[in-house]
Amino acid sequence: MLPIDTEFDVTFANEIARLETFNKHHYRPNSYLHKWWARRCGSTFRLILKQLVTEEAARDYYAPGGLAGKIILDPMMGGGTTLHEAIRLGANVIGADLDPIPMLQVRASLAEVPLTELEQAYRRFYKQLRVALDPFFETNCPVCQAPTQLQYVLYGWRKHCACGPALFVDSLTLRQEADGTTLCLHPQTHAVYHVDEDGRGGGETAVSAATSPLPPIYEKTVTHCPHCAGEFTPEYDLPHYARYEPLVVVGYCTQHRLFFKGVDEADRAALRRADACRETLPFVREEFAIEPGRKSHQLVLKGIENYLDLFSSRQLLYLARAIDLLQPLPTLLKLNLGLLVSTSLEFNSMLCSYKGAAKRRSGAIRHTFAHHAYAFPSMALENNPLFRRHTSGTLNKLFQARIMNGRIWAQQPRERKLSEDTAEFVPIAGEVDAGQEVTAYADLQTGQRRFLLMQGSSTTLALPDDSVSFIVTDPPYFDSVQYSDLAAFFRVWLRHLLPDAADWTYDITDSAVDPHKNDRASRYTELLTEIFQEGHRVLCKENGRLIFTFHHWNPKGWAALTLALRAAGFRLVSRYVVHAENPVSVHINKMKSLLHDAVLVLVPAEAAVRGAWQRPLTIAQESEAFTRDCATLLGWLLESEESAAAIQQIWREALT
Repeated sequence: MLPIDTEFDVTFANEIARLETFNKHHYRPNSYLHKWWARRCGSTFRLILKQLVTEEAARDYYAPGGLAGKIILDPMMGGGTTLHEAIRLGANVIGADLDPIPMLQVRASLAEVPLTELEQAYRRFYKQLRVALDPFFETNCPVCQAPTQLQYVLYGWRKHCACGPALFVDSLTLRQEADGTTLCLHPQTHAVYHVDEDGRGGGETAVSAATSPLPPIYEKTVTHCPHCAGEFTPEYDLPHYARYEPLVVVGYCTQHRLFFKGVDEADRAALRRADACRETLPFVREEFAIEPGRKSHQLVLKGIENYLDLFSSRQLLYLARAIDLLQPLPTLLKLNLGLLVSTSLEFNSMLCSYKGAAKRRSGAIRHTFAHHAYAFPSMALENNPLFRRHTSGTLNKLFQARIMNGRIWAQQPRERKLSEDTAEFVPIAGEVDAGQEVTAYADLQTGQRRFLLMQGSSTTLALPDDSVSFIVTDPPYFDSVQYSDLAAFFRVWLRHLLPDAADWTYDITDSAVDPHKNDRASRYTELLTEIFQEGHRVLCKENGRLIFTFHHWNPKGWAALTLALRAAGFRLVSRYVVHAENPVSVHINKMKSLLHDAVLVLVPAEAAVRGAWQRPLTIAQESEAFTRDCATLLGWLLESEESAAAIQQIWREALT
């Protein structure tokens, strides 16, 4: 028997997870180098792993280590949470995933590279990018006319009616200042002007017309022309980036600081130069065709058939130059900087929008996947990734946050102390969130903090029988979260940024949430069964445990999980319920979303004690109780002799 079979501090787990869910990347910055979805709390997985420690003193959450000599497998590693937490505790770890992005991120963030080397390589890389691209991002201060770099450009969405073209924005209010003044965009002249607290306007910036006369600007809520009464129609026959007209340039002058100004002729000339260069870029358009899927179908419905069309000409120039500069770099430096450029695309596409109009907003950019889906802005934002200051979405800001802060933290990880008064973080002496990569299972038999990565389907693992101490993972979320589908936005670029770093020809149909399959429940059950069966084979039968987190409202998800676990020969030993989601997160806010995960602890059926679970009479509807009742029903069904059809019916009746 292991401690986790009977002990888990749910109260502590809930309190610390509630804090972490607000800003997970601040708690574990080293595992957030690249965008990935549906990450679980690192604190929860640290607690899980601590309950696998045999030495009682080392089980304390704030005690270092405790898993030296153990081998931990995560066959569906995603963001890599299990591997990062286990390697900190001294374990040797194995991570497997079908998608190459998790492989690259874990390799980059766990490999030990001197921080000075990373910083020096980045500075050279950044300087070379600026030499090539600064002229395309140049503008002038509207007050003193001094040349400077733009921070971002705001665009209006082009539509038309019988009267002609019109432009649409989220709001004609651009910014509300702390002194009570408001920056506004004039709907006829396209000028930027300010309004004081008494409603008086002034300070218009000069603008130059792209067309004559200027198209009127409306807020996005206007659907019909006030003159001809016709409905405004989007211009879906144009590439996505060309559907927008530049309206406002935002920049920074050393003398006059942050400024907003209307687009002038010099700004338009810079855009025309970039557009002329676009046609000369060495991108093969067929290689960037939109991959089919339920999320990417949102692009197709908008007439977008190619990922290249999601980027402005300046953004494509940035990518082309970055690809060239990366190729000669040493492997690990190239890997880190390539992932940095890739993750910067979330803040540097024409799917980004502006969130700076409200007073004292924390940043200017609503990034591409703010809603865990593709969204199409009325007011698009073209960011300058090479802007000197550490502002939202720039390379400088991302390098500091994703690489520098992450690597500094990795050398001395810190954990949050529960306190009502202060946000106190304490270092865990002796722990390091880094290790040595090996290429064969035999290399895991000795030493500590070694990691083995395997890209491919976990239905077949190149591991001996009874070879891993524990399996700790977080399975795909049935059919509701399309990680692989959304990740195609990054993969098409990573193939060019890091062509030799992964297998880019993998078969997406091996994914448990394969977007091409119509019978998703059947496919999910089939692949989870094979993954769990392979887990049963490689798991040490003496004291081995399969542990993972799970929640779902859908009875099909629970039924699929039940059938997969039973077919693989696992039984539930214990279950705990912990806080898992921030209720104000954009993608779940005001939705009937579960906020808790079940932590499920399972053993091979031959080691299980039968009769441990009783069928719950009803399933509660509140998040925590619902998750607990579902986990209890799962335990009972795994012990039952019910048929597959009966199991599906029981879940339908229980959750309807």
